[in-house]
Amino acid sequence: MSIGITGATGQLGRLIVSQLKAKIPASDIVALVRTPSKAADLGVAAREADYAKPATLAAALAGIDTLMLVSSSEIGQREAQHKNIIEAAKKAKVKRIVYTSILHADSSQIDLAAEHRATEALLKASGIPFTILRNGWYTENYAPGIAGAVAGGALYGAAGNGKISAAARADYAAAAVAVLTTSGHDGKIYELASDTPFTLSDLAAEISKQTGKNIPYTNVGVADYAKGLASHGVPEAFATMIAGWDVPISHGALFDDSKTLSALIGRPTTSLATSVAAAIK
Repeated sequence: MSIGITGATGQLGRLIVSQLKAKIPASDIVALVRTPSKAADLGVAAREADYAKPATLAAALAGIDTLMLVSSSEIGQREAQHKNIIEAAKKAKVKRIVYTSILHADSSQIDLAAEHRATEALLKASGIPFTILRNGWYTENYAPGIAGAVAGGALYGAAGNGKISAAARADYAAAAVAVLTTSGHDGKIYELASDTPFTLSDLAAEISKQTGKNIPYTNVGVADYAKGLASHGVPEAFATMIAGWDVPISHGALFDDSKTLSALIGRPTTSLATSVAAAIK
């Protein structure tokens, strides 16, 4: 069985490769990356596979039985890029595709969900057996905000009291590995999120507890939050995007209490306390 992993040098991809090597021989794993030299430390074979260059994909997928399609990081280009690799997978006669989508992609009001919905539709139309992993937010997404809160004395956001079922990136990698190495997942869509949701006020309280400082959560308007992010070096367009995500988050877009993730990986998800501790080291 040969498993190809796209984006294998990315943050999630590296974790999937590492955890997968503990389950199957490294010789059965292929890193599908834009720059193979950057995958030299992974300890697996690497092939050039650029989402935006379809000509690279046919050779990259030759002999691959299962494709772990880690979604592209290029917002706005994902649908076209994912279409390229799904079409190449059809031509290469890939037997199964596992895809990382977003939590509640079919109903989410987070604008990122649109490209994931489109990709899910492409998978369903492809004729290739698939599994969709609808990943919730990564707790690591909050690491910059945690560092800023420690430095500035307050945690800012525009998510109100919205519950966030974020889990550690390693938890989502473990789910991917579980699906890649066991049977019975074809056609399944898994909503993946942490066991214990938190609000940004809860996050601020945990930061306060671990640092011994009084760090409150301050809820601000979306425009003010975007300006604050930009003032700390976040590119203006991306700052506006990040701030905009907090509106649907405030309405529960990142809440899920199914505990599907912990059931899939066979252990509790990483605690918020552990994630905060890692961020403030």
